[in-house]
Amino acid sequence: MTHPLTLTSLPLFPLNTVLFPGGQLPLRVFELRYLDMVRKCHQAGSPFGVVALTGGDEVRRPDSPSETFHTIGTLAQITQLDSHQPDLLQVQCQGHARIHVDRKQMLHLGLWVADVTLIPVDQHVAVPDDLRPTSLALAQVLRNLHQRQQAQEDRMHGPAIELPQPLQLSDCGWVANRWCELLPIPLTLKQQLLELDSPLLRLELVSDVLERAGIVF
Repeated sequence: MTHPLTLTSLPLFPLNTVLFPGGQLPLRVFELRYLDMVRKCHQAGSPFGVVALTGGDEVRRPDSPSETFHTIGTLAQITQLDSHQPDLLQVQCQGHARIHVDRKQMLHLGLWVADVTLIPVDQHVAVPDDLRPTSLALAQVLRNLHQRQQAQEDRMHGPAIELPQPLQLSDCGWVANRWCELLPIPLTLKQQLLELDSPLLRLELVSDVLERAGIVF
């Protein structure tokens, strides 16, 4: 019997966003509690956890209540860090495995750390024929965004949008996750979709949202 992998004292970054596996996350880091954490993670090549807020604010203020957040989040790996100013970091991250927060603790200056369990990655599930329009529509959207980004003079504005590969477009989890990032749906719904263990069910629900919006029929 295999035991689930765990990480201890993983730094957490509670945000008003949901990071999906394989997704890109740009961050502007300026709070003292995160500046040192991000630098150390970058130097060591270590991840941190991104969790969606259920209460409190991203930026701590003297009168702010303590943050509360969901127990399911995603590991974020730093792929690029720019530090042109000593008190501001421009960071690009990529989402990896999902995590379950088992125990959490607030350290000095308000940094959260947690013992977490890694949730198994989605298995490849082929996109069924009835959901192919959802995959094809995503391919077109990503191609349009890629062309628009290539036409911009400032190529460093935001994460690079890569053209999707055929294997990615045939995978339920990958297609569902990319749509979840693109769609302007409530944070609570994105969190519910992240927590689903079935990539096929996640894509079916995303397809329903697209059909109601008139994007895919």
